[in-house]
Amino acid sequence: MKLILEGLPNERQKEFFLSRARHTAYGGARGGGKSWAMRRKFVLLAIRYPSLNLLLLRRTLPELRENHLIPLQRELNGIATYNSTERVFRFPNGSRIKLGYCDTAQDIYQYQGQEYAVIGMEEATHFTQEQMQFLTTCNRTTRQDFSPRMYYTCNPGNVGHAWVKRLFIDKIYVDGENPEDYLFIPARIYDNKALMTADPGYVRQLEALPEELRRAHLDGDWDVHQGQYFREFSRKKHVISPFTLPSHWRRFRSMDWGYNDPCCVLWHAVDGEGRVYTYREMYVRQTRASEVAELAKKLSEGEDIRYTVASPDMWQKRGTVLSTYGGFEGETLAELFSLSGMTLTPADNSRVAGWNRVRDFLADKPDGLPGWQCFDTCKNLIRQLPMLQFDNRNCEDAADGDDHAPEALRYGLMSRPRANPEPVIKRAKAYDPLELPSRSRGWS
Repeated sequence: MKLILEGLPNERQKEFFLSRARHTAYGGARGGGKSWAMRRKFVLLAIRYPSLNLLLLRRTLPELRENHLIPLQRELNGIATYNSTERVFRFPNGSRIKLGYCDTAQDIYQYQGQEYAVIGMEEATHFTQEQMQFLTTCNRTTRQDFSPRMYYTCNPGNVGHAWVKRLFIDKIYVDGENPEDYLFIPARIYDNKALMTADPGYVRQLEALPEELRRAHLDGDWDVHQGQYFREFSRKKHVISPFTLPSHWRRFRSMDWGYNDPCCVLWHAVDGEGRVYTYREMYVRQTRASEVAELAKKLSEGEDIRYTVASPDMWQKRGTVLSTYGGFEGETLAELFSLSGMTLTPADNSRVAGWNRVRDFLADKPDGLPGWQCFDTCKNLIRQLPMLQFDNRNCEDAADGDDHAPEALRYGLMSRPRANPEPVIKRAKAYDPLELPSRSRGWS
């Protein structure tokens, strides 16, 4: 048992070792000891449970070789035998650790029909959501003494950033996903005392990174990623706990309409300094216009809502298709809302100017706080805003995608004055020579 005595886990790694959740993710920042923890977890499980079948994955074969194959060959010498053809470590009790990779989309099908009680995805954000979902179909067992589990190590960024963030950070689930099955254990370099002692210069390198990279790699901030449109967004700065809004603050709503696509309505309040607080969110699908209006009015009971801005295309006549939304031929969606007691105002739909307005409100005001903050109950807005990407065809615009809540925010902020207006520079009056006093009028 020499292996187990070599190296002691830190407190975060202990949490990872003890987790029996169906899905456990570990990491977030660089230097947290993720690869070591994943290897140790797999070896400990293989030793503890006879005849256990485990699959340990990296996205590419070279990564698999450097991060796991070579270290495991050294660590398991005399404890398990390695078959290079199958890339399998076999233990005396019948357990086996299979090493695999998914470099291309087709590589995932090499595991079709196979059964693994434990699957580990090292650097999970390098895998697509489709690859992860396919692997879950292989995570099964008929054993009575062990429940199937999947383990993930991860850093912010890369192709799988969105699905890892949704499941483990934002904790937003769809049908078939049980929230109790998902556990995230954050780890930073400061938790890894062994690395801090052996290489103190590494943490200084991370601390010296530009702000966005430092937030991702040192702090493990999942709101920062490659190609991000709003890198100014910070959960610590822009997301706040709900508080009682003063009754005299001006309140208004903004809406991004959708029927098959989501419909998002946001509620905003403006304080005496012009700072905007987004304090409520309604996010629905396949809900008729009259029903959306009724829901919005019910949520607004007792509040003085001054106006509601919505996309200008809601004033277009849409023909018989309006029957889907509860109207008649020739009516506009705006008219349907008005008939339901929710009068709308066309929003300024200038995309680039609108996103710049959002960026302006994200910036700090003179008091050091941003011009816009939102309550932490606005889950979809908090999830979608930092996930917006630059448009490859227009570097000034944000790409289309899962952006319904940010669109509603853009409409709302475009209805307000700028959060940080440029200072007015007073210039000397340029006098017209014809207006200068003449010598005959006593000027000399």
